[in-house]
Amino acid sequence: MGQLHILYEHAAGYALFSVKEFEEVGMLLPQVEASVTDLSRFNGLVNLIGFSPFKTAASALEGINSISEGIVAKDLKIFLDTTIPKAEKKSRFVIGVSDPKLGASISEALGFKCDHTGVVPEIIRGIRHHFSHMVKGFTPKTAGVAQLGLGHSYSRAKVKFNVNRVDNMIIQSIALLDQLDKDVNTFSMRIREWYSYHFPELVKIVPNNYTYAKVTKLIKNRKELDDDKREALEEIVMDSAKVQAIIDASKSSMGLDISPVDLLNIEMFAERVVKLADYRKQLAGYLSDKMTAVAPNLATLIGDQVGARLISHAGSLTNLAKYPASIVQILGAEKALFRALKTKGNTPKYGLLFHSTFVGRAGAKNKGRISRYLANKCSIASRIDCFTDVPSSIFGEKLKEQVEDRLKFYETGNVPKKNIEVMREALQGAAQAIENQKDLSIVKK
Repeated sequence: MGQLHILYEHAAGYALFSVKEFEEVGMLLPQVEASVTDLSRFNGLVNLIGFSPFKTAASALEGINSISEGIVAKDLKIFLDTTIPKAEKKSRFVIGVSDPKLGASISEALGFKCDHTGVVPEIIRGIRHHFSHMVKGFTPKTAGVAQLGLGHSYSRAKVKFNVNRVDNMIIQSIALLDQLDKDVNTFSMRIREWYSYHFPELVKIVPNNYTYAKVTKLIKNRKELDDDKREALEEIVMDSAKVQAIIDASKSSMGLDISPVDLLNIEMFAERVVKLADYRKQLAGYLSDKMTAVAPNLATLIGDQVGARLISHAGSLTNLAKYPASIVQILGAEKALFRALKTKGNTPKYGLLFHSTFVGRAGAKNKGRISRYLANKCSIASRIDCFTDVPSSIFGEKLKEQVEDRLKFYETGNVPKKNIEVMREALQGAAQAIENQKDLSIVKK
């Protein structure tokens, strides 16, 4: 008759249970399910034959990390070797486990047959339910403390990261930047329309939205505009001819007269637009700094904003690094792709990469080719950024040179350098950068 042992991994340690009359129990699965909630009935099915508590919190963390990866830890191997009697090792028996990966590792390392199907999950569920009552000197409170402590340690180890390389900030920043672009544009159109009732000629003289809002805030009532404000206007417009045109237009304007209350509201709104535009510039600088810290090669290759949009669309830098170049090429064009597949038409050649300067500079017949080539280089850059220990923009600079050379090749036919030569140069540069950083850290110490 086969003998079933159940391996149960608890936050407090490893436990091994023997199941009475394994073959008979296997045929009575409904009865096992019914006995899970009844301790006295469950004790008639299983019996604790060994328990090995973790000696330290570090050993518990090491054990759970090994189990989560399906690896047999040293402590677990010793426990199984010493707990299962030698006579039984020679006989036919099975170890029930909850994780098939761990079972495969135990079979490979120790030669024991393992099973995770049939009655095993129900028995493990019962052990989990009654564990604190089945181990002598163990209480539900003790079990809770052990689980809480190990849970915190395990989670802390899993989410440990470098605070300077958090791509979540990039995702939020580019989303906010896009929203600010829309808001600043909408508000600028509103202030143009609003102030044009009073000074309609100003729109043609000052076409820039940001400058228009600052000029509106300065002029206020056009009838009060004189040479005293000329210097301040020149600082904003940066063109003396335009300043003179504004002053001349204010004297002969066809606009309506406006009340002080209306002017005050326009002035307040113009101030809001200016502050919003200033914050947008500040946010763009912050995004550039974050991209330099998190994905320097990707930022060097295609720019801060396009790189940030790729990371945002993929969900994270790690996700982007996992994508093949063919997916990177059409990121952002999913609707067009599925429409083309549905109608059996031509699939899109580019998505977010269309905003890159390389695609814009390429000829009409070469846009698809350069997009495919650029996606390939973006995929390489994102992988280097994601998995490198010492971030630098050396690879990004070399990859950018390759794309530039490819554009020239399409135009002139000049054959660019081979990829292996460029990568050798990049590797040498990266190695030199690491050495320089080490020397700098030694000097600081």
